[in-house]
Amino acid sequence: MKRRKAREYVLQFLFQSDFRDNDHRSNLKQFWTDKNDADQDIKKFSSEIIEGTLSRLDEIDSTIKGAAEHWILERMAAVDRNILRFAVYELLYRNDIPPAVTINEAIEIAKKYSTAEAASFINGILDKIAGSTEKKQRGSK
Repeated sequence: MKRRKAREYVLQFLFQSDFRDNDHRSNLKQFWTDKNDADQDIKKFSSEIIEGTLSRLDEIDSTIKGAAEHWILERMAAVDRNILRFAVYELLYRNDIPPAVTINEAIEIAKKYSTAEAASFINGILDKIAGSTEKKQRGSK
């Protein structure tokens, strides 16, 4: 459950980042000041996901756009868009997290913070990305 809570913090921060300036380091410092009761392990994992996601945002957004047929990223609900962003970061760059775990966590967070329809939408996109990522990895071995 610690990682679920950490991912919820990631979602909160990424959501805020959509509507704020690009000074992510300063914003992240303030974010953790406001969440002073958060466990250090949660902060560490959340910060890794936040910083990784933001540092590769263009590539992540491009990956989502490629998988989300007939959807414009900017027109997706901000909550859904940001769940997809951190989940795609995990799928592409965090080999220590099994894809099934990433997808399940994203779906559960979508159910809590968005809608049941969003959960199935997110599941479909992440399944597609995970499948294509798996094919690329098999092809390079």
